[in-house]
Amino acid sequence: MSGSVAALKPTEKDIQQLLACKTQMGTKNLSADMERYVSARRKDGIHILNLHMTWQKLMLAARMIVTIENPADVVVISARPFGQRAVLKYAQNTGATAMAGRFCPGSFTNQKQEKFTQPRLIIVTDPRTDFQAIRESAYVNVPIIAFCDTDSPLTHVDLAIPCNNRGRLSIGMLYWMLSREVLRMRSVISRAVEWDVKVDLFFYRDPEEVLKKEQEDAAPAVEAPKTVAAEFDETANWGDDGGADWAS
Repeated sequence: MSGSVAALKPTEKDIQQLLACKTQMGTKNLSADMERYVSARRKDGIHILNLHMTWQKLMLAARMIVTIENPADVVVISARPFGQRAVLKYAQNTGATAMAGRFCPGSFTNQKQEKFTQPRLIIVTDPRTDFQAIRESAYVNVPIIAFCDTDSPLTHVDLAIPCNNRGRLSIGMLYWMLSREVLRMRSVISRAVEWDVKVDLFFYRDPEEVLKKEQEDAAPAVEAPKTVAAEFDETANWGDDGGADWAS
């Protein structure tokens, strides 16, 4: 895997970004299937995931994705709100098909369904919230890649990427790195050049905070004419100028 190919090894910046987004932070619960990916446990009970294994699984997932000839046959799914923006941006940059929000039952098994599709590979953000998509993919023998936390079930999951799948920054960072690696393996972008797409675009943004910021940015633009008019009224001295002219 990535240990044998120098180009697939993480850089110091990659590790710093993963640590900054707390990708290695798990939960207090630990399932038997995810025990192999845990490297330590803190005093407060939080399990710490092995970032080396996280990176290896991420590179292996990218190698699986590039084997699909038609990028649209790869479906990325996220019912969790923190991952919906990330899957949409991933689909936009790699050409995959995004299913953000509630997964409609029968999308992979019922041909009469309006959203019926036949993917060749699916990527889920959380095996717990996206269990319906995993179950239907197992019925039709579709490989499954899943971002898994320490307490995630691995039933029907073919490739588990151990990570913090509950963090807003962690999910965005992992999808950004996965899309970057897929584009590199497809020779769309070069490894020698920094990818011009910022990771901030993959992060979840609270609609209320976005609306509040837009209102704050629009407020000075509305108050600007009033300020100019007030300054104009203060500088104008019509009575004195007019009295002096008539007196002369």
